[in-house]
Amino acid sequence: MAMGLLLVPLFNVLLILIWCTQTLVVVAVEDIAGGGNGNGMSREAELEVIREADRVINLPGQPQVSFPHYAGYVQLPNYHNSHNTSSSSKALFYWFFHAEQNASSKPLVLWLNGGPGCSSVAYGAAQELGPFLVRSNGTLILNNFSWNKVANVLFLEAPVGVGFSYTNNSKDVETLGDAVTAADSYAFLVEWFHRFPAFKSRDFYIAGESYAGHYVPQLADLIYQRNKHSSSYINLKGFMIGNAVINGPTDSRGMFDYAWSHAIISDQLHYNLVKECDFAHENNQTEQCNDHMRAFLQAYSDIDIYGIYAPVCLSPSSSSSNSNKAKASTYNSIRLLVAPRLLTQHELWHRLPSGYDPCTENYVEQYFNREDVQRALHANVTQLSYPYTPCSGVIKGWNDSPDTLLPVIQKLLKAGLRIWIYSGDTDGRVPVTSTRYSIKKMGLRVKQEWRAWFDRGQVAGWAETYEEGGGLTFATVRGAGHQVPAFAPRQSLSLFTHFLSPNATLPSSRFHSKS
Repeated sequence: MAMGLLLVPLFNVLLILIWCTQTLVVVAVEDIAGGGNGNGMSREAELEVIREADRVINLPGQPQVSFPHYAGYVQLPNYHNSHNTSSSSKALFYWFFHAEQNASSKPLVLWLNGGPGCSSVAYGAAQELGPFLVRSNGTLILNNFSWNKVANVLFLEAPVGVGFSYTNNSKDVETLGDAVTAADSYAFLVEWFHRFPAFKSRDFYIAGESYAGHYVPQLADLIYQRNKHSSSYINLKGFMIGNAVINGPTDSRGMFDYAWSHAIISDQLHYNLVKECDFAHENNQTEQCNDHMRAFLQAYSDIDIYGIYAPVCLSPSSSSSNSNKAKASTYNSIRLLVAPRLLTQHELWHRLPSGYDPCTENYVEQYFNREDVQRALHANVTQLSYPYTPCSGVIKGWNDSPDTLLPVIQKLLKAGLRIWIYSGDTDGRVPVTSTRYSIKKMGLRVKQEWRAWFDRGQVAGWAETYEEGGGLTFATVRGAGHQVPAFAPRQSLSLFTHFLSPNATLPSSRFHSKS
């Protein structure tokens, strides 16, 4: 099976070259498999063949666009294989979009969703900030606020077991955690830059939401460390994270305070949670705390915790879909380490999020399970034994998850990285209160005090900027839920555009916000 993995891109190359000319077939396969110029083909020519094999040509339902996009697998190299087998068992799936205009001068942004186990393709690309959004009839519409209007955007499904990413070694799925995810994502980037060398020197940023509050800083830290000693230099400039899990105790306390302050739980339940639950030692709770946690979840049973004012999906398929997700994400004795951790043993983390259409996740799941879509994306080439799901049912445990990422964030600030943290203010799961508590714990010096920021003359949220290192900005997005680009697409694009601009600040006046 390992050899089958290695040959996956070669079969794509064969298909292209057979269409072009019969005589090139053997030459291309030998050159690419050997990694050299044995038959006279230059390395750049080899890479061009591989890139063209990944180019997406006829994606079902896609409107016409002027920019190219690519999708496929990057096999992780042998040196990273923790089981020391003869060849790597891991292949990570990506979807990459050139910027709409002037792609050669735009930065590159890697987007990661969280979970752990949720797909950046199913969420980030297809529901939030990608150029194509999936509709109920199986077609795609253009996203007028896609982030590829201002950057080249790369979506990665990581770790293995997420989306189309896979492994031929079952032990790989049993050893997943934050450290493995960071290492695999770094190995992916090194190989991806080999495939797309034109982007290697670009300004590079990482962005993500939710549990990517763990993924993004740890990957950034790994890049920062490896850049000191590696020839595979990555031009990392900064990162931004939204409604991000970054500090367990404040994530949990902020979640309870938010529910109380928004009249979702009673005074008594809030008092009981604060009294009985130990936020500093979340893995060791009393039965009284567990009882109160169940009552807390019951308070959210008829609304969407990820967008407390959004409608819920009433589609007939949504109940069965949620039932299937419950089976996929609940394990009797194995606890997925998602934060706030106090909820994990009681809840369904992968509950349907809401956007303008709360049933979008259903459409996305159906779309990516279509064989014609998978063929167009060069996905599921090994015919996985399980269906595609936005959040993985394969990952059954998580081996490491630090209680806090605050020291890592502070370290990278001092190293000069630009860091923005944003928060949709109607998310009850990783709410704005949690993020404010977490940032306060870092004790940063305020540079620009709390102020409104504007988009198209309207208040888009509030922001505060801090002095340390490369500079940290915290911004809220008014009316947005957990997936900010889905709830507030215009404001999220404005936020992202300003993040990419060195020394830029968010518009603080109605008269300077017409973007």
